[in-house]
Amino acid sequence: MKPVHCAAVDLGATSGRIIVGTWSGRRLALTEAHRFPNQFRPLAGHEYWDLPYLWGEVRAGLIKARKQFPRLASVGVDSWAVDHVLVGRGGRLVFPVHAYRDGRTAAASERLGRSGIDRVYSLTGIPNYPYNTSLQLQETLSAHPGVAKVAARCLFISDYFNFLLSGRMVNELSIASHSQLIDVRRRGWSRAALDFFGIPPGLFGRPALSPQRLGPVAGFPELRGVVSVLVPGHDTACAFAAMPAAADGSDLYLSSGTWSLLGFESEVPLLGAEALATRVSNERMGDGRYRPLKSCLGLWLLDRTLPAFRSRPRTAGEWRRLIDAAARAPAPAELLDVADPSLFNPASMRAAIESQLKGRGARAPRDLTGYVRLICDSLGRGHAGAVRAFERLAGRAFKRILIVGGGSQNRLLCQATADAAGLPVESFSLEGSAVGNLAAQLVALGEVPGMSAFRSLLSGQLDGTRFPPAGRA
Repeated sequence: MKPVHCAAVDLGATSGRIIVGTWSGRRLALTEAHRFPNQFRPLAGHEYWDLPYLWGEVRAGLIKARKQFPRLASVGVDSWAVDHVLVGRGGRLVFPVHAYRDGRTAAASERLGRSGIDRVYSLTGIPNYPYNTSLQLQETLSAHPGVAKVAARCLFISDYFNFLLSGRMVNELSIASHSQLIDVRRRGWSRAALDFFGIPPGLFGRPALSPQRLGPVAGFPELRGVVSVLVPGHDTACAFAAMPAAADGSDLYLSSGTWSLLGFESEVPLLGAEALATRVSNERMGDGRYRPLKSCLGLWLLDRTLPAFRSRPRTAGEWRRLIDAAARAPAPAELLDVADPSLFNPASMRAAIESQLKGRGARAPRDLTGYVRLICDSLGRGHAGAVRAFERLAGRAFKRILIVGGGSQNRLLCQATADAAGLPVESFSLEGSAVGNLAAQLVALGEVPGMSAFRSLLSGQLDGTRFPPAGRA
């Protein structure tokens, strides 16, 4: 068969990439066409995304991809969740795009935690996070009532880039499910949740399952003939879809990057008082099934600690030496609470960590090596706590943890997770979100019969690294 080339636009909160997947019938080869940094930008006390910059980089990357692969067949977009774009009927932006780390919803989140979250959780299956779309939209419409008169649609980030490519305004289900506005028992919006937060239902279209074709790319001459495909819009949903998981459902998935996102696939949501107390987020896969998830701050902790040190790693070799040194360092006497809100977006991460430790009578590390060991061990304990919660709530015995993302290359983090959870960790050098994005495109194009078939084929070409728990090698 002739090879099929698909382009994945994979937008993360700290970086974006355009990756072309070449499918030969049984194997997927990846080519990175373009990579670029991403960050929110402060302005007058708030945090915003720079959409013109992002679109410029996406365009540049897709043009590069088409030049490298003239027979490019399709393009799909995945992104981080909760942030959104309010547009008028013609698609023009009517309000600045706030970043989820903006503090404007903190007070509303505290109020919801005191009163109302039990009902909202029973409706949506999503716990109270200050960055939820529900709270962001509530704040926007309350502080700026006129927005409701000019905003015709609310599109999540991947939805908006799909619109720029295809001209169609579609709300994809997986990314919509993180909003705290989708009915946890059905595949539509929860009218009760929308009313609770004072959000007009007309801002959204009916949530669409993925993958499916949106149509030809429009208004982009360099991509003439390329098909725009609706893939799972949430990058985590794409990452989970790419996992070479066992068919018996005994695997847990860990997407390790800015956030640590651990969960599994399920036919039913996890609800009730304990699920709410444990902060289980019942998100969806592109096909509508459930993806119970627990999240905590991930390698963001390390990323934001690095600027406090003059000497820090710049190359892959320097990173390996730093991780090796941290693995040899003494285990910290006290670990961090990685769910502590004070670590969410502090002015100084090192100062915030020191403050948390000092409050418990513990000393902070003296050097970067010590901070790396502290952060990795703390994340390992956080991952283990999520494992235990899922075992109780789902009544399942999980056999291993599959990890992808940047953290999969950090052997100290992988081992700390295995030791704390008491389960083997299988690490894969896999561009998880991009591969899941590409797999969805191949299914939509009819090149692969379904995601389970793709997983089976992919598992045959992956070389994983196994990290057994200490003493169980």
